[in-house]
Amino acid sequence: MSAHGISVRLRSMKTIFFLSVACLISYIPYAFASEPDWVAKSKKKISNVVDKSGIKKAHLAIYIGDGEQTPYVVYELNGAKKFIPASITKLVTAATTLVHFPPGTKFKTQLMSQQNQIKGEVLKGNLYLKGGGDPSFVSESMWFLVNAFVRTGIKTIEGDIVVDDSYFDKLRIDPSRENARVDRAYDAPISAMSFNWNSVNVFVRPADNGEDAHVFADPENEYIRLKSSVKTVGVGKGSTVIVDRDEDAKGNGDVLKVSGKIGVDSKEVVIYKNITQPDIWAGYNLKAFLKQRGIEIKGKVVSGLASGDILAESESKPIEQILADMNKFSNNYVAEMLAKNIAAKFSTPGNIPKAMDKMREYLASIGVKKEDYEIYNPSGLTRDNKFTAQSLWMVLHDMKDQFQYQPEFFTSLPIAGVDGTLKKRLKETRGERWVRAKTGLLTGVVSLAGYAGRRDGTVLPFVMMYNGSEGEAEVRTLFDKIALSLIE
Repeated sequence: MSAHGISVRLRSMKTIFFLSVACLISYIPYAFASEPDWVAKSKKKISNVVDKSGIKKAHLAIYIGDGEQTPYVVYELNGAKKFIPASITKLVTAATTLVHFPPGTKFKTQLMSQQNQIKGEVLKGNLYLKGGGDPSFVSESMWFLVNAFVRTGIKTIEGDIVVDDSYFDKLRIDPSRENARVDRAYDAPISAMSFNWNSVNVFVRPADNGEDAHVFADPENEYIRLKSSVKTVGVGKGSTVIVDRDEDAKGNGDVLKVSGKIGVDSKEVVIYKNITQPDIWAGYNLKAFLKQRGIEIKGKVVSGLASGDILAESESKPIEQILADMNKFSNNYVAEMLAKNIAAKFSTPGNIPKAMDKMREYLASIGVKKEDYEIYNPSGLTRDNKFTAQSLWMVLHDMKDQFQYQPEFFTSLPIAGVDGTLKKRLKETRGERWVRAKTGLLTGVVSLAGYAGRRDGTVLPFVMMYNGSEGEAEVRTLFDKIALSLIE
């Protein structure tokens, strides 16, 4: 090696040495700093609250750390033990989504056709409805899309409505969910072309005493067949309305069987049910909306691949508003739609296993060890997901420190005493508006994870999980008391 080379190498080694010493010196005040008084008081207060709750400590996993640059652990109980997290899994889904779809991102839904098949006011061929994975595509979105189509001047469609949902795989219910299927809205199927959260609203109103009740499906279209046997009963006799959803025998829609009774003095009853074929469901709703604008469709609603040119397009809400839909109301459908979008960004069709790989990559990037978690489903509707409280705390801490994502991540969370799943919790207490957190609930599983703000400006990320057989109400009360102690 030349003398010049040796000199450069020596300078590099000296630089590394002095930088290392400088870093060590800068860290020493934090490493050996004594805990602030409020940290010590919080530890003692939380310990007392946990002890008095009567809940077995072995059933609890809690990790609360100072979210600033100091290394203080405010409280820890079984922080390194893996627990079933339930819906606070959505925190990982939200974080990974923001990494791959920055604030302002929108998804697109399109109407297409072959231009050479448009003859004046007549479309001689098919009208294609192409799904782009928009979880927020609802009635207002459909109206916007149809109104844009109306401006093409087409009055008659002689071909079919062909629904293209090839952006995602065809697994409507991913096997990563819990095995038991229900027809309630929280267990809705997934498709790249989805509409109104792939759920239908059933409204029941009383008629005169002894008469059949008034029953409505919203939205109304050819996909849904209503069969009602609900009777109106006398004053003070209450209401018991049951809706069962069955797939049509011909595989072309769903039958809603509405039964029971409704009191003549009762308020309107609403029940939410999922549908079974989201692509066909979206197509029939498009047909109904077009019909309301005076456009005739002579063909059928079928699945297929889109081709041709874009006639009309609808953009979704910005990604940050979609995340709020997911987190504030713990929407499993939105979580899986976002997960498949993450996967589809890299290769189509998007599916849950590929999305989970991307979530694991995100967790690795912030230093979460493989042995500290297991993740298979993005919504948490499974007992197979497992996380340590500390690993989930690292997600919260990372999002707090990422200026590009922090405001949107915080805004997506329920606000204590104000909205979402925390609307009725900590209301009219010192904790109202001072806690933003995601809830989680499965049988024998209760969780709460998010941020507690202090009036001195400190923001504390916290994770609390419970896996056991004690009463869920008692566990929620304990978690609320712990959150309050952090604020105080």
